[in-house]
Amino acid sequence: MNPGALDIVAIGDAIVDVIATCEDSFLDANGLTKGSMQLLSPEQAEALYSAMGPAREISGGSAANSMAGVAALGLDAGFIGQVADDQLGAIFAHDMTSLGVRFETPPISDGLPTGRCLILVTPDAQRTMNTCPGASHELAPQRLDEQMIRSASITFLEGYLWGPERPRHAMLRAAQIAHEAGRTVAFTLSESLCIPGRKEGVLGMIDGGMVDVLFANEDEAMLLAGAGDLDGALAKLSPLVATLVVTRGPAGAMAIEVGSRVEIPAAPVEKVVDTTGAGDLFAAGFLAARCRARPLERCLEAGAQAAAEVISHFGARPEANLKELVQL
Repeated sequence: MNPGALDIVAIGDAIVDVIATCEDSFLDANGLTKGSMQLLSPEQAEALYSAMGPAREISGGSAANSMAGVAALGLDAGFIGQVADDQLGAIFAHDMTSLGVRFETPPISDGLPTGRCLILVTPDAQRTMNTCPGASHELAPQRLDEQMIRSASITFLEGYLWGPERPRHAMLRAAQIAHEAGRTVAFTLSESLCIPGRKEGVLGMIDGGMVDVLFANEDEAMLLAGAGDLDGALAKLSPLVATLVVTRGPAGAMAIEVGSRVEIPAAPVEKVVDTTGAGDLFAAGFLAARCRARPLERCLEAGAQAAAEVISHFGARPEANLKELVQL
């Protein structure tokens, strides 16, 4: 990989996913709402981890998953995120670099532990996510690799980091650096959880021209726009960004760019095993195709193909040969 130039660099949560299967009764017994995402304190995370069955540990985080997909598609990817100097931090760094993603953010040696997300997958393939952000939310502007950001064609920002003050300022600074270098800034709204109470700040950033490509699912788009239906959300959000991309699960995806609206169906999947990472890999496929100057419809198709691969197995990282599957 050329250390001086990247296709895409992402800034997001540096999280280790701990994935286990469970029955609905386990969720009920632990007071968890199926399909939801909640934040845990370190103490709550330790208690839930102790109660879980056998689990797989793999580095995760929304934008980090996207960069794993970008690298699997054959592009040069980088990631900026904060881990601690502990066992999970070492797992995260090893996983990212072994995938070919540049990850050089120095760990912090005091304070919070590396973040982790305890993911429980029920037999219907729904995932219930329980996140303890830990050190991930300590990412500060001075920890950014500014040269890495300037070198990348696209800087991809993750909505999970929008709430805490330090990483929010880091993302705003990253967007400024990217735009000063004439680069593209993409932003994903992540879970709908990120929006209540933070909507005005996110809208302010978007309305201020800091975002070129905005990713959202239907619910997130409606929440951010304060609209009762998808059409109302599209009407409000699409004038604010050059490219608006909305994923619709089994109904496919759409994008609006320069007033032109393109829709595609979902890519076929033989069996949905685990929906973890579907949105992350969709963004990976879309942005990779965008870096290769593909038409808007092909960008959507690449996103759908990458998402279809990841929901066909457990975990949020691709297992098949994504480069061969998507063929950019």
